[in-house]
Order: sequence, then structure tokens, then C-alpha cells
Amino acid sequence: MKPFWSGVFPAITTQLHKDGSLDLEGTAAHVDVLIRSGVSGLVFLGSLGENQSMTAAEKREVMEAMLGVVGGRVKLLSGVAESSLAEAVRYTRDLEKLGVDGVMLMPPMIYKSPDPAESLHHFRSVARSTGLPIMIYNNPISYGHDITPELFAKLASEKNFVALKESSGNVRRITDLHNVVGGRYAIFTGVDDLALEASILGIDGWVAGSGIAFPDENQHFWELTRKGAWDEARELYRWFTPLLHLDTHPKFVQYIKLAVQETGLGKEWVRAPRLPLSGAERKAVLKVIHDGIASRPKLPKKAQKARP
Repeated sequence: MKPFWSGVFPAITTQLHKDGSLDLEGTAAHVDVLIRSGVSGLVFLGSLGENQSMTAAEKREVMEAMLGVVGGRVKLLSGVAESSLAEAVRYTRDLEKLGVDGVMLMPPMIYKSPDPAESLHHFRSVARSTGLPIMIYNNPISYGHDITPELFAKLASEKNFVALKESSGNVRRITDLHNVVGGRYAIFTGVDDLALEASILGIDGWVAGSGIAFPDENQHFWELTRKGAWDEARELYRWFTPLLHLDTHPKFVQYIKLAVQETGLGKEWVRAPRLPLSGAERKAVLKVIHDGIASRPKLPKKAQKARP
């Protein structure tokens, strides 16, 4: 069965000015670069998009503006990471009225649930409030809610759950998902430095993070995995992996925004309580980024789509 969604759906940053205000023009410029690289969709206002640091009005402002920028060229999703079920339902309904293509639904971000029944209730309640297709985001390391393959099987009766983003950090889950839920959902990986391993085990898509700073390389790597060109993919992955590690650190927002800045695709400014990197940490991250830029592989001409 053909999955509802497939391909690379980068989680894009929300560009900001130095004072923390929205930079919609900067975000739009990055959108155009990513679309030129060949992505299939874009996820705005996910964790990397600093969802929880935005006001309700700002989120709606971002999504309304980006609908016009994307203009139907690729699928457009918004993260839904509200702190309560009521707010998650309200925001999802507003997104449906705006005309987005779907949502990536996270658990309530300030509540770490020890009870799977509470997680299932949250996801089901949001699904039943909307007709939008939904990607469920499973990231137990960060958010304290683990949607196991068995729990995904329990959610399968909700028709608008069409995809899942698996970010448990346990690549064994990919095979377990295939065995437990078969082709019920499109399976996306959300852990950058497991992208090759997950691809070998069989996935439909990738919610990429670090690759938004290197869109041509990111897309070319993905296309190599689709062709089963494992030797070429492995070689590119070895260059890419130090950069992909930036996605799996608690300061991944700062790290990836700095990478976006150093490749000329945006700025490093983040919304408080996050602060820009400084001191030895900043130097260390810059070294990883600059080493990656200096050793950037030469891609086939047909893969050079996003660079100016």
C-alpha cells in the first residue's frame, strides 16, 4: 500500500531577529531553498521550530504566512505541542481552518505521563476533533511518553492517524513496528544519526533536522537510500554523521540554528529561555560545522538543486 506521506519532511527552524521577534522573511527564504532541494513536505513549529516558546498568536501568524510562501508546492504540516488537551484541540482546529495539509502531534509538552492510557487519550481526543491527517511524534527520551508498537496498534482505528515519527533512539523499533502494525502507518525516522540504519530496516520518510543546513546533501543521501545504493549512501553518511549528531543534543535548536547560519541559510537567534551558544561550547560546535563545510562532498550536478 502506498503511504499517505513519504520522503523528506524537514523540521524547519522559525527564524527570529536578534531581539527574539519573528523573522517571517528569513523563514520564507529558507523554505524556498528547502523546496528547491526536492523535499516532499515541511514541518513548521516542531521542537526545532521552538513551538513551546511561541505565543498562540505567533503560531497562527507563522502558519498563515508560510501557507502563502509554500503555495502548495509541498505538503505543509505544523507541530502541535500544546501544554493541555484543550489547547491542542483548539490549535488543531485553527490549523484546519487555515488550510494546512496536516499536523505532527506531540504529547502535552510539560506533562510526562507514566500511564499509557493518558497518552492514548490525548492522541485520540485530538484526532477526533479534526479531519486533518496526523503524524504522531514518539520521542520518549525528550517528552516522557513512549508510544510503543503495541500502543500504535491500539491507535490504528483512528483513520486520520496516517504516519508516525519514530524517535525513541532504538532502531529495533522500526522492525517491531513492521511486525506489529504492518503497513498501517507511514513510518518516518526522526533521529538524524540513525537515518541510514532506519532506511535499511524500511521507512517511508525522514523528518530531518541537521540537514536543513545542508539540503542538497540531505536530499541526495535520502535518494541514495531509496535506490538501495548502500555503498554510496554509507560514504556520504560518514561525512554527514558528525553534523547529524547535532540533532541529538539537548541544545539541538541552538546547534542546528548555528549550522543554518554558517551555511548562509538563516540566523542563530533563538527565543528565550534558550540562549545563543557561547564560549568553548560554541567553538566546539562551530568546529564540527566548519569541518563539515570544508570537507563537503562533491555531488552529482543533478543533485545540486538548492545552492545559489
